[in-house]
Amino acid sequence: MKKSEQNHVSEAELSHSMVHYLLTIHKLKEGKGYARVTDIAKDLGLTKGSVSTAVNNLKKKNLVMEEEDSKFLLLTDDGHSEVHRILSSRTLLYYFLKDFVGVSEEVAENDSCQMEHLMSPETSEKFFEFMKDLACTCERLEGKGVIPDSFNFKTSLNLCQYKSAEDFVESQEGDKHLPSESEA
Repeated sequence: MKKSEQNHVSEAELSHSMVHYLLTIHKLKEGKGYARVTDIAKDLGLTKGSVSTAVNNLKKKNLVMEEEDSKFLLLTDDGHSEVHRILSSRTLLYYFLKDFVGVSEEVAENDSCQMEHLMSPETSEKFFEFMKDLACTCERLEGKGVIPDSFNFKTSLNLCQYKSAEDFVESQEGDKHLPSESEA
């Protein structure tokens, strides 16, 4: 079993809202250096009570834990792996929808957010390989003049720089591959 499959929480176990809690904890920890229930509630526009309930469910799934002697929340190794897997799926879906399918950035962002946690590790890996093969092969052939410019399977995501899907997953740092809110 591959590393990405070992830590994967099945999609039946992780709802769309749970994904948002994990991503918010990750974002707060990266940005502020800490994440508390109060911070998550403020960021998501929810009550502390509903966030506490969700965090307890994430703790039961071994995705989140509290620092000893404080109320700061941390992602476990499994939680961190899951966040990177989800961000990778979102990034791939976003660029596929925007660059290959041709939907607007707003639609690509919304749809990729809705689908990100539903993609299995196997599908995500095969999707990465498909997109990389298509983009990199077309880029090489177009550079040689073999493919006309009108045959456009280009993406603004440089997939050719990654050796494997696992390298791509490990490279995810927040939403850096997606446009910021000011660019959207």
